Amino acid sequence: MKGDFLHGGVLDRMRAEFPAAPEPWLDLSTGINPVPYKIDPMVLNSLGQLPTSQASISCINAMAQAIGAPPTTLLLAPGSELLIRMLPRVISPRRVVVLSPSYGDHAEVWRHAGHQVIAEADPLGAVDEADAVVICNPNNPDGQVFRPEILERVREQLASRGGWLIIDEAYADLSPNISMAANGGKDGLIILRSFGKFYGLAGLRLGAIIAPLAVRKALTQHLGVWPVGTLALTVGANAYADHEWQEITRRRLRQSVESLDAVLFAAGLDVVGGTDLFRYVACEHAHAIWAQLAQDAIYVRRFNHSERHLRIGIPADHCAQTRLRSSLISL
Repeated sequence: MKGDFLHGGVLDRMRAEFPAAPEPWLDLSTGINPVPYKIDPMVLNSLGQLPTSQASISCINAMAQAIGAPPTTLLLAPGSELLIRMLPRVISPRRVVVLSPSYGDHAEVWRHAGHQVIAEADPLGAVDEADAVVICNPNNPDGQVFRPEILERVREQLASRGGWLIIDEAYADLSPNISMAANGGKDGLIILRSFGKFYGLAGLRLGAIIAPLAVRKALTQHLGVWPVGTLALTVGANAYADHEWQEITRRRLRQSVESLDAVLFAAGLDVVGGTDLFRYVACEHAHAIWAQLAQDAIYVRRFNHSERHLRIGIPADHCAQTRLRSSLISL
């Protein structure tokens, strides 16, 4: 598989790879909410201002309340992807057990930094051989969920010997009850949060790490004085404080994914996992199906770890869903 397609969202590369595909493209590759939080046009006035401490505090407090984390344990950053790549600079576990399959950058980053990476389908069962355990909860791409009470026992076990439990909660806004955010600041626990997926504003680049003070201090030295722009802080504070929108969105996404399930079932695709923002399906010749959909300008995720699985995001509306249904039926 070409490296260009290891992540979703690379529409420029897809257009180059499939120049005959009819515009517009339907991008179902990213697992990002296709109906984003609406930005008040007035906040665009903030683009002329440097980020202030108060703007950062407001965003942190709103986020902390929304996800149930102690506000003093949060550090904001321009997206969780940057934080993933910075972690090897501030902690030094020798053996890193990473959930597999999962978001590929976790294993790549630790391996590139010279650490021993052990890929495990059951990473919690390999705690005894780990200095750090890395999971996504819920997992991307299969949607596997880890219960907080089990994760807390794993954290205690790792922390007792100076180890780390690293949890990527990029999709936890969909199911707040699975989050470990309330345990933020405890020894041996690092949580990564993403704003862009649930709120549908990935281009804003806003994320956070919830971690002990020493980790946050070390990261602050690398992030510098203005790590997050004023616009992101303002929109983030508004969105995290909008609890009504969050509840309405969770219900809407649940309905949308149920509708998507019906389309996939009718096309003979077996839904074997996922979240309310994407479905993980099993099928024969998945890479060929991926290419055929791309010829219809429909972009879904394929994987280098499997030729039997695809990840398909939820369509934004009935028109997009009809396009997907028509293309799948024609395969």
